[in-house]
Amino acid sequence: MLELVVPAPAKINLFLHVTGRREDGYHSLESVFVLIDLADTVTLSRRDDGTIAQGRELHGVSAADDLSLRAARLLKSATGTRFGANVSLEKRIPQGAGLGGGSSDAASVLLALNRLWELALSRAELLQLGVSLGADVGFFIGGENAFARGIGEVLTPLSIPSSWIALALPPIVVTTRSVFAAAALTRYTPSARIDIFCDNFGRNDLEPVVEAKFPVVAEAIRALARGSREAPEAARMTGSGACAFAAFVSEQDARHALSFLPAEIPGRVVKTLGQHPLASFAA
Repeated sequence: MLELVVPAPAKINLFLHVTGRREDGYHSLESVFVLIDLADTVTLSRRDDGTIAQGRELHGVSAADDLSLRAARLLKSATGTRFGANVSLEKRIPQGAGLGGGSSDAASVLLALNRLWELALSRAELLQLGVSLGADVGFFIGGENAFARGIGEVLTPLSIPSSWIALALPPIVVTTRSVFAAAALTRYTPSARIDIFCDNFGRNDLEPVVEAKFPVVAEAIRALARGSREAPEAARMTGSGACAFAAFVSEQDARHALSFLPAEIPGRVVKTLGQHPLASFAA
C-alpha cells in the first residue's frame, strides 16, 4: 500500500460549558461532540526516504502551522518508523469556524498513517499522541460521538439520534486563543453531573464573547432561530468559532431554516454521523 485517500469529518458541539480554569492555564470543559458529514479529504503517499512533506500548499496555513504535518512527524518520532509521507489536504471545512477541521485532519493523518506505515498501534496509543496535539484530536480518534470532560480529552461515548443540521457559515475566522483569553468569558458553569441530555440542553459559554466581537455571528444565530419552527432556542454557536447551527429531524426543515440567512452569510445542510469513517483503522 503506497497511498491512502481518507475523509476528515467535521464536528459540532451540541453545547459547550466552561466549568473552571486549571492551574496550567487550560480551561475545563463539558460538551457533547457530534460528527457531521462535512469533511476534508486527506491524501497520504508513503515515502521510503523518511521525509514528511506538505504535498499541497494550504492557503493561509504555513507548513509550520499545519497540524496534519505535525501529526505525521509526531507519529514518526514516537514509533521510529523508517517511512515518511507526503501529506495533502483538500479543505472543505472552513478555518476558524469551530467545526474542528484542523484537529480532524490531524486525527485522520494519525489513523491513516497507522495503516499506511503498518504500525498496528492501538486506539489508546493513538489517543495519547493525538491529545498532545490538541484536545479535539482525541475525540476524532475515538471514533464515536461523545460527552467530553477535562480539557475535552475525557470522553464517554454517546448514542445520538440522527439529525439534519443547518449550518450558517459567516466568512470570518475566529481564533480559539482569543476567545478563551477574553475577560468576559463565563468560566465557572456548574457541572452537568449527568451523561444523558435532553434536546437543546445547555448553551455555548463562548457564544457571548464571539457575538460581541463579531456581530455577524449573532446575526446568523438569530436567523436560524427565526427559521426553527419548533425550537428557536436550539440555534447556537459551535465550538469557539464562527459557525452557528440548528438541528432538525428532517432535511426539509433544515433547508427551511437556511432560507432565513441573509445573502452575505453562506449556509449548508449536513447530516450527523453515528461513527467516524476511519473507526476501523485502530482497535
